[in-house]
Formats: sequence, structure tokens, C-alpha cells
Amino acid sequence: MHLVPALQDLPETPFGSFAEQVGQRAHERPEHPAVVVDDAVMTYAELWALTQRVAAGLQRDGLRPGDVAMICTPSSAAYVACYVGCLLTGVVVAPVSPSLRDNTLATLVKDSGARLIFTDSEIAARLAAQADAAAVPRVVLEGADEDFSRWLPAVGTPVQTFTPQPEDGFNLIYSSGTTGVPKGILQPHSMRWAHLQRAINSGYGPSAVTLLGTPLYSNTTLVSALPTVGLGGTLVLMRKFDAGDYLKLAVRHRATHTMLVPVQYQRILAHPDFDTSDLSSFQAKFCTSAPFSAAMKREVLRRWPGGLIEFYGMTEGGGSCILRAHEHPDKLHTVGQPAPGCVYLQLDEEGRILPPDEMGELVSRGPAMMKGYHNQPEKTAEIEWFDADGLRYVRTGDMGRFDEDGFLVLMDRKKDMIISGGFNIYPSDIEAELVQHPQVLAAAVVGVPSEAWGETPVAFVELREGGNVSSGELMTWLNDRLEKNQRVAAVALVSQLPRSSIGKVLKRELRDGFAGSVR
Repeated sequence: MHLVPALQDLPETPFGSFAEQVGQRAHERPEHPAVVVDDAVMTYAELWALTQRVAAGLQRDGLRPGDVAMICTPSSAAYVACYVGCLLTGVVVAPVSPSLRDNTLATLVKDSGARLIFTDSEIAARLAAQADAAAVPRVVLEGADEDFSRWLPAVGTPVQTFTPQPEDGFNLIYSSGTTGVPKGILQPHSMRWAHLQRAINSGYGPSAVTLLGTPLYSNTTLVSALPTVGLGGTLVLMRKFDAGDYLKLAVRHRATHTMLVPVQYQRILAHPDFDTSDLSSFQAKFCTSAPFSAAMKREVLRRWPGGLIEFYGMTEGGGSCILRAHEHPDKLHTVGQPAPGCVYLQLDEEGRILPPDEMGELVSRGPAMMKGYHNQPEKTAEIEWFDADGLRYVRTGDMGRFDEDGFLVLMDRKKDMIISGGFNIYPSDIEAELVQHPQVLAAAVVGVPSEAWGETPVAFVELREGGNVSSGELMTWLNDRLEKNQRVAAVALVSQLPRSSIGKVLKRELRDGFAGSVR
């Protein structure tokens, strides 16, 4: 079994250009596979050549450092080249989901101020029908109207290389939008450089083969994809996740690294081919973006070779915590310890700092922090907190505390906490109990209006295949195991919990879909 090396403080590494890191990898090993999609392989020489042509095209079209180019298309090798080409010229990348509604896409085009959109033929047609997006030039990478090859300048067209400063914009990541119109999170070059340096401690490098089943517009994917190509590894991209296809690709390419969200781990482990697939090449498996149960971590450690590392953090940056689960099997209920250079504090309702072992709202700071929300200074001010020395922290919105060994124990997002009859109820406690039932696959608990208590918990449950327990039976089983003030008022059986593209349960949809209030 191969494991990543033990966590250690990173050496001081001078700040540099991510794009030039890719160019250096192309100089060192031009024929090494850089990006693999389906059966197509793009070498580092080919990636760098295409990157330079993209950069030349952007400059020819008048884009300057600080301008924004949007990428709205499924994952591909050309997508990666467009991303790095923007960075080479100082253009800020705005990767967005192709599955967004047409009016939301148009809103993001307008909000970002994008001067060019890399897309596919279907999305190009949709954007052309939207007034806020129709005037923005579009370059179609794939589809019947593909014009990327015609748009590209000739090989060898000179490029004026941009030398970034730490606070220059790297990419504009739009939040998932589960609570309204997505906010644009402007991440600087310093933030991505910090991610690149952290990745060295996770075993990324020239021998890494990273298999990813989440889309490139997701920050979850980027924190693994960018270090892979920046440090000279091979990036294997899935256009659409399927557990069986994932296992086949892992075996075929001898994958060493992967980033998966919890629901993907669940589906892969449940696949009938899992136990007969040779996964011995894995060195490190990562997880982030959604709650990862201790039971699931334990199952991954038991059945899947290689280390398991959970990242806790935000797209907005601030602090991050790292749980190297294979080194700390007794801490699987936590999200690990603060990464080097990261500081966490807990605040009470009045904003006062609490002792580490007391539950409070988490604020954090570290080497990777966003510049702010694009065009939304008021929203930026809401998420910032400053200590007595004027140091800037980011409000996580999560409730948590540190145990005696400095490991962070999370409860829930502050907005998801249920206040019933004056008592704080943490949905994660109830969810953890629910998934102990042998017929329950997944569960989500939300607070709904209550005439008697102000708010009361309601559970939504996805049963395992073949499960036949009734909602009443399940509610009785659950409430017998809970404290009196935690008991749920109802259990609703659903065929599938609503999730975002990266596996987060959309609790707002569950709340909004629950009819009325309960007594």
C-alpha cells in the first residue's frame, strides 16, 4: 500500500506564475500525458502549444490583464488549455456550470463583465437568445458549430506573458446558488499558489495520475486538477460521473490520486465491481464540499487502498483543516486540524471569542483567502470579521469546537441549526442516528415552522435499494434513540435527496417543499 508522506510545515517557496509552471513541465517532459479525456491524450507539449495559441487569441481580441473570460462547457482538454491560456495573459477565468438556467447564465455573464465566452454549440445558442449575453463574443469549443480551430491564431504567434502579483485575480468562482443568485468569489493568484504548494504535501507531482469525476467549473475539482497539471502529473477527466466507469478508468490508468464528494464514495463502494477492481495504485484519496460521515470514512479506509484525506474549507478561503484519516482513525468524527498557517476562532452570538473547546461560530484566516465577492461589497463585508489587531478573518457560517488534541468537531451551518423551544438542535446529530438504520441510505434534517415550538425538525430519508420500512416505523425507531427535544415531527421518504452537481444536499429545496407548519 502506498501512502502520502506525513504532514509537515511547507518550506518557504517564492511566489510564482501558475501558467509558467505548466510551461516548465512541458519543457521538462514534453511527451508526458497531461490531460486524458475519453480515449484522447494530450501531452504537455501539446497542452502548452494550445495554451500559447489561446493566449495569443485573447491578446489579439483585445483582452487585457484583469479582464474576464468565461468558460461554460463540459470538461475537456481544450477547457484546460483555455483556462491556462487566460492565466498566461492575466485574464481572469470565470468557469460556470452549463446546467444553469438560461436567465441565470445571462445574469452571470453580465455580473462578471465577461468579454469572451468559451462554450459549446448548444450553450452558445442559448446565450444568443439572452439580451444580457447575446453581445458577448463566443468561441465554440465543441459541437456542430465548433469554431475553436478557426479562432486560434497560427502556431508561433507571439504572446506577451503576464507576470502576476499575489493579489491579481486568478479566477472568479460562482457559488452554487442554493440560496439565491450565485455570488462571484474572486480568488487571487496568491490563493491558488498556496493550493499548489499544499498539494506537494499530498503527494502530487510528476508521477501522479489524478482521476476526477466532478466538473471543472467546481472549486472542488480545481483544488485537485490545478495542482496535477501545475506539478506535472496526468489529469484524467470524466465528462459525467458513473461509478462503474470510474472503477474502469482507475484500473486502466493506474490512478494514484482522486477527489470525490461523499455521495460518490458511497456509490463507488456500493458498485458490484468494487471489490474485484485492482485499486492498489492509489496513494491518496481526497474529499471535501459536503459532510463526510465517520462510518463512510471507516468503510473507505477498510476497503480502498491508499491514504484518505478530508479537506474542510470554503471556496472563499480563510482557514482550512486537514484530516489524514489513515493516520488518525480515532478522529473520523472530526474534520482534522488546521493546516499550516491557518487560524480558527469561535465566536458567541455577540461576536466575543470563545475558548477552543466551546461551541461557537467559526471564523478563520490563512494563506488562501479570496479578494471578495465580485461587485458585492456589502456581501463581502458580511462575511468578513476583524480581530482587535485588525487581522481579517472569514466567517464560515459553521458551528464547531476543537477537542483536546486540536481536531475540529463540526456541528452544522449556523443557518441550518434548528432552534426549537429555546433549545439548539443540530441536524447532523439526527442525521447521524438515522443512517444507522440498516435500510437508510442517506438522510437530511431541516427545521420547519411549528405552532408549539417555533421550529421543529423534519427528516427526509432516501432508502437503500429494496428498503421497505414505512415513514411511521422509521420515525418511531428514530425518536426512541433521540433526546426528547431532538425528536422529529415527521419523516418523509423520498426517492432521491436533491443535490447540487458536487453532491451537496439542497436543504432549502426540502424546506420549501414541505407543506405548511406542524403542531
